Amino acid sequence: MAIGKVDVLLGLQWGDEGKGKAVDVLTPRYDVVARFQGGPNAGHTLEFEGAKFVLRSIPSGIFHEGKTNIIGNGVVLAPDMFMDEARELERGGTDITARLLISKKAHLIMPTHRLLDAAYERLKGEGKVGTTGKGIGPAYTDKTSRDGLRAGDILDNFDKKYEARRRRHIAILQALGCAVPDISAEEKHWMEGIDYLKKFTLVDSEHVVNQLLSSDKTILCEGAQGTMLDVDFGSYPFVTSSNTICAGACAGLGIAPNKIGEVFGLIKAYCTRVGAGPFPTELFDATGAKIRDIGREYGAVTGRERRCGWIDLVALRYAVMINGVTQLIITKSDVLDTFPVVKACVAYKVAGKTTRDFPFDIEKDIEPVYETLPGWQCDLSACTTEADLPDAFRRYLAFLEEQLAAPITIISVGPDRTQTIIRN
Repeated sequence: MAIGKVDVLLGLQWGDEGKGKAVDVLTPRYDVVARFQGGPNAGHTLEFEGAKFVLRSIPSGIFHEGKTNIIGNGVVLAPDMFMDEARELERGGTDITARLLISKKAHLIMPTHRLLDAAYERLKGEGKVGTTGKGIGPAYTDKTSRDGLRAGDILDNFDKKYEARRRRHIAILQALGCAVPDISAEEKHWMEGIDYLKKFTLVDSEHVVNQLLSSDKTILCEGAQGTMLDVDFGSYPFVTSSNTICAGACAGLGIAPNKIGEVFGLIKAYCTRVGAGPFPTELFDATGAKIRDIGREYGAVTGRERRCGWIDLVALRYAVMINGVTQLIITKSDVLDTFPVVKACVAYKVAGKTTRDFPFDIEKDIEPVYETLPGWQCDLSACTTEADLPDAFRRYLAFLEEQLAAPITIISVGPDRTQTIIRN
């Protein structure tokens, strides 16, 4: 890391690459961990000391004493869900109020945003995106239409601001012909979340982040979801509502582009996707089911079964390019321990023509071109140093590095924070 620079950690696939564990492992190197986009649809799973934690809105550095965590302006925050998540950590002994700052400019997800989310999804019919229904999309819509409610609004005339937006949402639902259910219980819980938010220090996070940089503090920016879900560069329209790429850290925290240092890109040794949308390397056979079962591929927030397939290097080369990735972190290689061969998609056949470039549309006429490599067929989770890694797995890593033109510097060989190999 360079003094006066922020490092960025983000997923390069369709999310679920293991960002929570990676941030937790890297946090001891940094003074600050800052989340820059996304909402409570992003579950970052961490396992250590025999316990498992799922973080939705809170940065994954929260378990480290003496570290500052920041929820940036690019995040959309649901006060009720945030309160429930934070109280769970408090019950476990984590002093969250002392470790967490929240941007005044972070937009709030209202209960009526969830009603709108469900209504919009129903209206799409067969073109459903497969949202988590948490209200993230409508909250970002209000943000871009300049009618959002922000965390800083709770400090001044909040009830009037809330009611105006609530009435607007109900009018939209009625105009769409949707019945408006009684959500008084949900609103009561949400308002409890607003009161809970007042326990925390609300800050102008762009000033705080830049002042920390000027004081030579080290900062790790944590992204949510993955590059292929980016609203501009992902598999549109089956994407999330924010910029999940490295540039999103600049907009989501108020950081100038020349302040970006290292960019850590996370990849799984295979691919997964939750919800609808194109997935060129998806496996519909027993191999895909085996990957899902061994890898426990179920959504951390929704519990939904993840679609599984071989690693897609066409999409990954694209992700490395647009993010400016300087270091790769590979996770879940141990899931493939028992496979005699491992496949990697190195190109696409689009309408009969082979290409290594990621195309505008990957929903149809895409045939993956695979390269087959020998499997390592041993227990990677038993490896504690790079010297322990089998030769076949080393060759797999070298193949990925050559294809992606970036070094793999961290290898996860299991879910626990101790099951990590850092390459010098």
